[in-house]
Amino acid sequence: MSMELQFLGATGEVTGSMYLLRMPQHTVLLECGLVQGGRKTERRNADPFEFDVADIDAVIISHAHIDHSGRIPLLVKRGYKGPIIAQNATRDLCRIMLPDSGYLNEKQAEWENKHRKGDESPAEALYTRADAVESLQYIEGAPYDSSIEVVPGLNLRLHDAGHILGSAIVELQWHEQGDTRTLVFSGDLGYADAPVMESPAVLRHADTVLLESTYGDRLHRNVEDTLDELTGVFESARAGHGNILIPAFTVGRTQDLLFMMSQNRQRWHLDDWHIYLDSPMGIDATATYARYHHLYGADLFIPGTELPNLPNFHATRSTEESMSINEIRSGAVIIAGSGMCTGGRIHHHLKNNVSRPECHLVIVGFQAHGTLGRRLVDGAESIRLWGEDRPVRLQVHTVGGLSAHADQNGLLEWYGNFDGQPPVYLVHGEPDAQRALKARLAADKKAQVTIAEKGQTITI
Repeated sequence: MSMELQFLGATGEVTGSMYLLRMPQHTVLLECGLVQGGRKTERRNADPFEFDVADIDAVIISHAHIDHSGRIPLLVKRGYKGPIIAQNATRDLCRIMLPDSGYLNEKQAEWENKHRKGDESPAEALYTRADAVESLQYIEGAPYDSSIEVVPGLNLRLHDAGHILGSAIVELQWHEQGDTRTLVFSGDLGYADAPVMESPAVLRHADTVLLESTYGDRLHRNVEDTLDELTGVFESARAGHGNILIPAFTVGRTQDLLFMMSQNRQRWHLDDWHIYLDSPMGIDATATYARYHHLYGADLFIPGTELPNLPNFHATRSTEESMSINEIRSGAVIIAGSGMCTGGRIHHHLKNNVSRPECHLVIVGFQAHGTLGRRLVDGAESIRLWGEDRPVRLQVHTVGGLSAHADQNGLLEWYGNFDGQPPVYLVHGEPDAQRALKARLAADKKAQVTIAEKGQTITI
């Protein structure tokens, strides 16, 4: 019997998750994510797929983050018309996130065309909002812990990964000639004691494991240290009469922040602040969290509403509402996308606050190489926005304890639940993180570990 797995994305990098499963009669795509980073990196998204779209029988998505789902509209645009299977909440979040991604593509193409010379061919959007809406009809929702036949002989079961709402560990069982082979893909793993989400599900059996390695080389700060650090930010900004900017991923990090604020209202003197969720997509995603409250235990909302339990909370949906925040010089906490500062409304707030030393930028998630967020974390002295250089004078804080990913110990612990040390392939991580995690897995868990390479094919 044979089931082959080919690594096509998120190899030696964190974004662009994509893997291809080939069986004798069927081909299944696992993940279809966007590559994220600088413009040169993101141009790779327009490259032809490394397979014939007509050969794909089904697609499986672990969760809604764009680096895992963001090329679905492109796949459909290029001819795919089959099922795309995801957890129910992931399906609903994709209905929010994919059209927004299409809209951002359109705006990027418009901006590029305004700045191109007359003899240059016009830029085209990778896909449009309409393309994204068209693709949504193919996404099928599935509950956790229910067996689904994806194609004849291949059964899928999704387990809670604890990363964001609807995130899944993907368990695939291939049956042929009375034998069964099991592949487990971690997806993006959360961690125990996360602010909102449950701990990742424990699995015991696998013949092969695909394991993410985003934070394979580091340990998160403990919760109390993280709260102390955020307390210091609020106190400093309050004393200096500045604003606090928080670029946050729309799904997951935003809701964690809202919950942590509600739990620390008095400690952070939040009655003295105005809290702005300046993201239409973030507002919609938060409402989705309210509808799927049965998937987690945290009391995030005022009972019977979709409103976070916070004072002076403003959900600013319109452009006019967002622009009005720019007039505020002090006392505003502004949560806006994008999480890596690659676009979105956070650019406008940086434009108005980045050169003010009394203001603070709080980085609460992973920043990929080539992104504006990474440059700020690495100490950039100036940044360029809309063709203008602006000196960086605001205070930048990296709060690692808020990551939605498991750290090195969390990854080791999750893998350690499997019986018999199945071979493990590391994906979704940068090289240093992968090398460090490989060494720990081999030393502590006696695992056979391979760092996956782009184009590599293995047999399950």
